[in-house]
Amino acid sequence: MDFSSFNPMVLAAALMVAATPILLAAIGELVVERSGVLNLGVEGMMITGAVVGFTAAVTTGNPYLGMLAAMAGGAALSLIFGVLTQLLKANQVASGLALTLFGLGFSALLGQGYAGVVPPRTAKLDLGLLSDIPVLGPILFRHDPMVYVSVAIVVAVWFWLTYTRSGRILRAVGENHDAAHALGYRVLRVRILAIMFGGACAGMGGAYLSLIRVPQWTEGMTAGIGWIALALVVFASWRPVRAMLGAYLFGGILVLQLNLQAAGIRIPAEYLAMSPYLITILVLVIMSSGRARKSLAAPGSLGKPFHAAG
Repeated sequence: MDFSSFNPMVLAAALMVAATPILLAAIGELVVERSGVLNLGVEGMMITGAVVGFTAAVTTGNPYLGMLAAMAGGAALSLIFGVLTQLLKANQVASGLALTLFGLGFSALLGQGYAGVVPPRTAKLDLGLLSDIPVLGPILFRHDPMVYVSVAIVVAVWFWLTYTRSGRILRAVGENHDAAHALGYRVLRVRILAIMFGGACAGMGGAYLSLIRVPQWTEGMTAGIGWIALALVVFASWRPVRAMLGAYLFGGILVLQLNLQAAGIRIPAEYLAMSPYLITILVLVIMSSGRARKSLAAPGSLGKPFHAAG
């Protein structure tokens, strides 16, 4: 085993990059679940965003237009879920799983012919003197813009949920949709908008993978990140700042695993391959257990269909 190549500053900077797609998907799903909706289609929306963003960026030569296209693709796919579950009252778990399967198949079809294509480069921000700060500079201030956008989204969501009237309305809908409806709030509108926001964030996270982190298009390249984001929302107790810390923890684990393999410690790839399915089972068990939901302070109406009286 050779640990001479380990550089703590490089590893710390790499974990921020690895955590960004997880964080973007998780913060979007957090808003969705705070509205009382459980969307298990995060993986499908991410992979759709990855291929839509990649094709748009290659076609236009602009990675930021690719990001916008990915957000639109993820939001459009999530709208299908919203119509099925909120207007047609379909089962949320089954619809979310179907959304993931559809996204995986659709992305494979749309991505044909793009394997091996190099997308336009996304430049890192030049933060001047901040980048030259010893230790902190290389870790915090030498990244692409999307790393900072993800942090800004987390802060904005935290502020919005905590201090704004519309954020409190969304939380009220998630806690007790019948009471919120009785007060005159439009439950379905709130939930569909939250679902689309979650889809846009998941699409952005997928595009970050294909345009910046890898960067290339590979079928199935999300490799379970959407499921990790789902679990992260649950174990962060639906709190944005905790979700961000958890995303960086997961990112650190991913980076450390790759570096340990490079150092000669062989970790079977099968463990990583089976982890998304174990996470899925664990999330579903928690969601089906009233005691577990209560101990984690889950939104009271999470996963429950809304039927307007009268």
